[in-house]
Amino acid sequence: MSLLPIDSLILAASLWLAIGLGGLFAPRNRRYVSRILFPLGAIVGLAVGFVGLVSLGSPVETATLAIGLPTLPFHLRLDNLAAVFVLLLGFAAAGISTYAAGYFRQGEGMTPGVLNLEYHLFLASMLMVLLADDAYAFMVAWETMALSSFFLVTTDHRHEEIRRAGYLYLLVAHVGAIAILLSFGVMTGGAGDYTFAGMRAQHLSPFWGSVAFLLALFGFGAKAGLLPVHVWLPEAHPAAPSPVSALMSGVMLKTAIYGLLRVSLDLVGTTLWWWGVVALAAGLLTALFGVLYATVQSDMKRLLAYSSIENIGLLVVGIGLTLLFHSYEMEALAALSLTAVLYHCLAHAGFKSLLFLCTGSVLHATSQRSLGKLGGLIGPMPWVAWLALGGVIAGAGLPPLSGFVSEWLLLQAFLFSPGLPHSWLNMIVPAAAAAVALTAALAGFALVKFYGIIFLGQMREPALKDAHDAGPFEKTGLLWLAGLTLALGMLPGTLILRLDAATRQLLGKGLAERVVETGWWLLAPISPERASYAPVLFLLTIVATLLFGRWIVRTLYHGRVRRGPAWDCGYHFQGPRAQDTAEGFSQPIRRIFGPMFRMTRHFPSIRDRQPIYTVKVEDHFWYWLYLPIARVAGAVSSLITRLQGGRIAVYLMYSFVTLILLLLVARP
Repeated sequence: MSLLPIDSLILAASLWLAIGLGGLFAPRNRRYVSRILFPLGAIVGLAVGFVGLVSLGSPVETATLAIGLPTLPFHLRLDNLAAVFVLLLGFAAAGISTYAAGYFRQGEGMTPGVLNLEYHLFLASMLMVLLADDAYAFMVAWETMALSSFFLVTTDHRHEEIRRAGYLYLLVAHVGAIAILLSFGVMTGGAGDYTFAGMRAQHLSPFWGSVAFLLALFGFGAKAGLLPVHVWLPEAHPAAPSPVSALMSGVMLKTAIYGLLRVSLDLVGTTLWWWGVVALAAGLLTALFGVLYATVQSDMKRLLAYSSIENIGLLVVGIGLTLLFHSYEMEALAALSLTAVLYHCLAHAGFKSLLFLCTGSVLHATSQRSLGKLGGLIGPMPWVAWLALGGVIAGAGLPPLSGFVSEWLLLQAFLFSPGLPHSWLNMIVPAAAAAVALTAALAGFALVKFYGIIFLGQMREPALKDAHDAGPFEKTGLLWLAGLTLALGMLPGTLILRLDAATRQLLGKGLAERVVETGWWLLAPISPERASYAPVLFLLTIVATLLFGRWIVRTLYHGRVRRGPAWDCGYHFQGPRAQDTAEGFSQPIRRIFGPMFRMTRHFPSIRDRQPIYTVKVEDHFWYWLYLPIARVAGAVSSLITRLQGGRIAVYLMYSFVTLILLLLVARP
């Protein structure tokens, strides 16, 4: 008897957990863990991805697991929305786990067996989050995901800054979890039915529906890195090992997007127009903030972390636009913007995981994370450099790779929207489209800086000559993610036909008819007369242009080309210090958007024999929001410490006074 897709996914979660426990049999045997267990985890991930793919468009499946409390079993459900994110989780995990099989080294923090347990527990818990069909199962899986990822972030726990980053992440994650739990409590409507089916049956008033939505936006936003609860993300990603950073950015952040879509378009029931405006504003501020801070970073992993904040902002912008159109029953445009959101989730999982893994290869080869000490690595690391170029092109939103398709679809939803009932909304939508275009341009700037400083130019440090390329497992994982990025860019119509099942589930309308009309090779979400995109023809044009240019040079100029040194502007020194630095590259952004940054500069003295100029860019939110909260918390803690002096007589006095007050209050 063949297994149903949901049974296959339950089995996959069990296998991931078993693989994790398998590492405890030989916790210090790195070869056993990396050469056997991680590849097995990659195979399970590949199977999960294929199950998610074939489940799109299939009937809803449910299951009940009696593994919770006696009267609180786990209710599970696989529908089309969950299948999209199961597909994302499985295919991303396959590439990342393959890469991880060659990445982890002995002596990097926790023992290999424990690391293997936390890693596969993280994968299993994310899968259970996507399958959960009640608040109890969801929160158990959500907290398991948070705790396992906390231990992964603090893998190299010997360093204080890594422990501090992990604790900050755990704190924000639990604050967000409280908001999510309160949102579920509101959606039960006091009926006591904690299942998602019971929540759908509730008819919340606009007030309580708004409370549930705002709590969900804050709670899931804390996990996704939405402003102002983003501060953990730039700290945790540099602290975590690169495969863990890839999983967190590429997959875990999308579970928060999944939760927000589940609540706002499925569980709450009603949609108010101003929910879309709130999400749109929060997403735009997050996207602009993230991309601006990405442009001025000098740490390659921190740059990618802020870039992830930018992409999360764009996803929330798309959700806001979907809610806005859905509230006014403009379902065709709502389907277009929701398709852009789902597509960008898949695209970002591919190219951002690819870029984080490439930074891991650079880190292992050079022991450097600072952009100021890198450069010229395309020579000793050609595999990593060329595959990273694919991730950079996709992340910059350039055709013909995946990032362009999703951002182009989002802009189509903005630009071709008809008049909205409120005149001021008709002013906001074009302004938001301009902000999205600015974000995309700055993202290209940040990723050009990322790639150029690391891989191009001359080597800034002598030790970089000893850099080595990625190993076989690492290359295989990188190639898999690069192939996904290329496939998503070249076959958008085919994927949209699959995503159509999820958009129809949530909105009752999709883009399948338009895709079928225009064919798989042409993407025209509105109509071919208004806007269209043919990625295959675009790629063929690029290849033909390059080949024709090469033929012109070899045929017409063969034998007449004289090579000579480049013009040095009269400055004879052309060493690596003459190259543009990461700080110099981003100087125009710091000047134009100066008020956005908290900058500390150190200017050298004219007497310094080795003058060094430094600039430190910090987040305003640390000083505007988090440090004041920390000071208040410290003051309250000091007060409690004074009250709790450790003397039994004082505690007895507190109890006596409390008893007297209760008697006075209870007196008739």
